Amino acid sequence: MAAPQAAAGALPTLPEANTTARSDNMTNPQGLCRNVPDADVAAAPVIGQDGPCGNGGTIVTNSAQPSGIVSQAPEHPLDPLTAREIRQAAAILRRDREIGESWRFASIELREPAKDVLTAGEAAGREAIVVGWDRADGQAYRAVVSLTEGAVTSWEQLPGQQPNMTVDEWHECDQMLRGRPEVIEALARRGITDMSLVLTDMWAYGAALVPERYRGLRLGWCDVWYRDSEDSNPYAHHVTGLHPVVDLNQMTLLELEDSGEVFAAVDVRGEYLPRLLGTPLREVAPLEISQPAGAGFSLEGHLLRWQDWELRLGFNHREGLVLHQVGFRDTGRLRPVAHRLSFAEMVVPYRDASPDHYRRTAFDIGEWGLGFMTTSLALGCDCLGEISYLDAVVHDSRGEPRTIANAICIHEEDNGVLWKHVDERAGAEVRRARRLVVSFHVTVANYEYLIYWRFYQDGNIECEVRATGILVTSHTGPDGTPDSGTLVDQRTYAPFHQHFIVARLDLDVDGPVNTVYATDSVAARAGGHDPYGLGLALTSTPLRTEAEGKQDYDWSTQRGWKIVNDNVRNGLGTPVGYKLVPSGMFPPLLDPSSPAFRRAEVIGHTLWVTPYHPDERWPCGDFPNLSEQDAGLPVWTARDRSIENTDIVLWYVFGLHHIPRPEDWPVMPVDVVSFWLKPFGFFDRNPALDVPPSH
Repeated sequence: MAAPQAAAGALPTLPEANTTARSDNMTNPQGLCRNVPDADVAAAPVIGQDGPCGNGGTIVTNSAQPSGIVSQAPEHPLDPLTAREIRQAAAILRRDREIGESWRFASIELREPAKDVLTAGEAAGREAIVVGWDRADGQAYRAVVSLTEGAVTSWEQLPGQQPNMTVDEWHECDQMLRGRPEVIEALARRGITDMSLVLTDMWAYGAALVPERYRGLRLGWCDVWYRDSEDSNPYAHHVTGLHPVVDLNQMTLLELEDSGEVFAAVDVRGEYLPRLLGTPLREVAPLEISQPAGAGFSLEGHLLRWQDWELRLGFNHREGLVLHQVGFRDTGRLRPVAHRLSFAEMVVPYRDASPDHYRRTAFDIGEWGLGFMTTSLALGCDCLGEISYLDAVVHDSRGEPRTIANAICIHEEDNGVLWKHVDERAGAEVRRARRLVVSFHVTVANYEYLIYWRFYQDGNIECEVRATGILVTSHTGPDGTPDSGTLVDQRTYAPFHQHFIVARLDLDVDGPVNTVYATDSVAARAGGHDPYGLGLALTSTPLRTEAEGKQDYDWSTQRGWKIVNDNVRNGLGTPVGYKLVPSGMFPPLLDPSSPAFRRAEVIGHTLWVTPYHPDERWPCGDFPNLSEQDAGLPVWTARDRSIENTDIVLWYVFGLHHIPRPEDWPVMPVDVVSFWLKPFGFFDRNPALDVPPSH
């Protein structure tokens, strides 16, 4: 950081952003966007997506900014940073901390105001948390920047830590490797000579797997793939046994691991684009969704209202979509349900010990960031009906903001019957259900995750994840029999793997003072007053400490967890609560000594409960990139703090135990997993009795 310091009080001229555009951009099919040179322009460069879907509904006009325009000033303390604020934070650091050209910005995000400040409705200054590092010496730093005061208020050195990977590094690494003579020669020996058809895909390391000679470096390892033609699927053709190892700070090739074996699969049917399939598409009758009276929700800035629900929409580089201050209006009073809902980590260990896959454990949130990976949504493809979109603003590693157009989709859906009864005298009484859906989609190299938060008229909240995209594959040897995977094509197999998603649920059920109860159903024994053994008992066990808050799902008792406010009673005299109804749970099936488990001990339990602390946000630690040990939940919970009758956070672990099928190839139909937050005594009776009959 030896760059000349700018004149006192002046913000330095911002350098131009990387203008390279590539068709295989990890985060958006349109590639990196060009820089807007004027640092005072509020709107960031916009990355959009033109879909081939045709008319799938209508974009709702409302008071939110139209697509492509970034609000110049936040309207609420929880609104995400604007493009102007991102530029301002980067410029303040350049001015006050002598940040030079060798500096990279890993993350710039809103520092959310404290809970008590928000509750009191006090004015809160705007602050940004900035993490970056100097490529010259590898040293990382974390700063808090007051945007209101225009000053750096905190500057922390982070010895031994590696910030998240960046999209710029991914592209620069790919560009560098495709020009390296060693890579070109290794591919030529395999009959691959057109480097424009080659794709290298960079992955992060776990520290325990880093060779001793490379300890302390910002390290990446890479797969190599190639296309049959300009538009063909590169992930159908893995260059098995060839893996570059890269110093990402110097952006140099350290070594090229080359098994020398040539596993060339023949007759691989790996294409999914209609023009490359060579088979006619089936006929599908049109299906149209219409709301003649318009959408039933309102969106004012980032404040969303629908039926009796009210919530604020946030967004950051790491979690992507964040739901703030979720409440339900009951008899005229807005009752809080959750302070903050988001995904805090996604751990994907591949269960194949072969040289091609033993390092392949992804931390898609901590290493890369769902926000950075968010893609633009297209009307008629991703969302149907009367749609409102919100753009999102992220940034590149030079601190230049970029806008993801249509990053968040808000719309209503019909959901079948809400409730019904047929009486012999009164006849049939039926109500159709509808739900509000808030969604965003992310592309992490070969995989897509489609994330939906759904709100129902009866007070239910459902969170659903759909996994799709393309499987990681390798080619097999002549025998064609994979040890730890499924054969999905000719001499091509997909390794077994798991997707562990950690939802961070900061619930405030009718207020911030809550207790979690584990609920188990137990069969009664026959005898006494129950000679036929028909009884079913429900045990409800309060979790009082963090040790008790480490919970595992029990199928035999249909375990669930109630979040209860023992200080508030409903009309029946029982405490109000919400219940976490789990699904998609599975054990890690990992040796506790394995590097993958040591870095992500959070996956060892279905649920963790901790007392709220503003700095405890990331279950595998602030910096899982090149980590050796989980520095998050296992460390925090070792103090065994009280979690009874206090402000608590639930960390719920769910996901997909993915044993690939041939039917998952070459592009995977969505695999679906979800969980529910259901009112349990929160209301005195069915809160959807006031839903009117359908016309």
